[in-house]
Amino acid sequence: MSDLLNSVRSKAKELKKTIVLAEGEEPRIITAAAKVHSEGIANIVLIGDPSVIAAKCPDADLKGVKIVDLNKTDIEPYATLLYELRKAKGMDMDTARKLAKDPLYFGVLMVKRGEADGMVAGAINATGDVLRPALQIIKTAPGIKTVSSCFIMVLDSNCKYGEKGVMVFGDCAVNPDPDSQQLADIAIASAATAKAIADITPRVALLSYSTKGSAKGELVSKVTAALDIVKTARPDIQIDGELQADAALVTTVADLKAPGSTVAGKANVLIFPDLQAGNIGYKLVQRLAGAEAIGPICQGFNKPVNDLSRGCSSEDVVNVVAMTALQSAMNG
Repeated sequence: MSDLLNSVRSKAKELKKTIVLAEGEEPRIITAAAKVHSEGIANIVLIGDPSVIAAKCPDADLKGVKIVDLNKTDIEPYATLLYELRKAKGMDMDTARKLAKDPLYFGVLMVKRGEADGMVAGAINATGDVLRPALQIIKTAPGIKTVSSCFIMVLDSNCKYGEKGVMVFGDCAVNPDPDSQQLADIAIASAATAKAIADITPRVALLSYSTKGSAKGELVSKVTAALDIVKTARPDIQIDGELQADAALVTTVADLKAPGSTVAGKANVLIFPDLQAGNIGYKLVQRLAGAEAIGPICQGFNKPVNDLSRGCSSEDVVNVVAMTALQSAMNG
């Protein structure tokens, strides 16, 4: 495990946050819950039937882990909250009661009610099913209209790129073709993730096939418009664009193509212009440079909800729980 993940777990221990694991009857989740609790990384709420949980992982020590059995829980306060939040969209109480019995909705409602600080799911559910309740109930953070994702890329600590080999790439998993506003939201959220989880001071590069007007067109204009939006909304963020990847990363190239930039040649947060570029980019760095790709990390929610890969291990779950705790602290 990388030094970064060790650091994330260590910081999470100090926060004592409460994280809901909605898929509480899944063996990998149960195993992770026991480890998170035993190591003091977070307080855990498992949603599931205690007898099923015990049968699936009889050796898991869950003493001190809160287990919520929806068959024996009064869901009326949760259904009422859901109804109030969604009645303008046509929600009725019968539908609200039915949805409140869904572990993914119930977990998010716990977060909304302040009974937990964040939720993690996705080991056995599709991304859309995990994110939909969060979008409907928790919604986006103030000033952000777009939920996105990023990967923290960890290369060798002697690497000359990023912050001692640590970089943040966004968006690589959620938004296929973001417009300028969405791209700006992705940049702002990725900067926050870089600070909260990667523990680096973000220097954000909006990537393009053009550097500072070397090419023209709609694709370039989208990036430059995003830059203007971020500079207006968040003048505290170090950001520049449009920058080609080499201008963003290599000092000698930056001196030629973007002289005077405070970001060019020193970027540690790379914002890709669309999902194709982002997904290709992180996989190339992961495979060709041997980087550890931590994520995808969901960002932009008012309170954190993270989506697991369905191929995740129990150790992956532990790491995502710790990162969710750090995000919760960032959100207050």
